[in-house]
Amino acid sequence: MRGGVGHRPTGGPKGARAAVPLLAAAVLGTLAIVTVEQAGCADPGHYVAVPGGYELVGGCLSPDDLVIPAAPAAPTSVLPAAPVPPRS
Repeated sequence: MRGGVGHRPTGGPKGARAAVPLLAAAVLGTLAIVTVEQAGCADPGHYVAVPGGYELVGGCLSPDDLVIPAAPAAPTSVLPAAPVPPRS
C-alpha cells in the first residue's frame, strides 16, 4: 500500500529529525558556556549580615553599573471645575 495513510515519504535520513535538534542544543549549550567563561569575575563577592538584612561585599558590579529609574510623577486630578448637577 504505497502512498496510503501512514506512509512516510523518504526524503532524507531517518536520524536527521532527531539529530538536528540535538545538534542545535549542543551548539547553544556550548555558546552559553563560552559566554559565561568570558564574562568571569575574579571576585564574585559575598554577603554580610547587617542590621535590617544582608549586604553584598565585593563582586564585579559597582553601584554606578545599576540604573534606577526615576519615580513616576503623581497623577493629576481630572475633576471638573464646577460641580455637576444631578440627573433626574
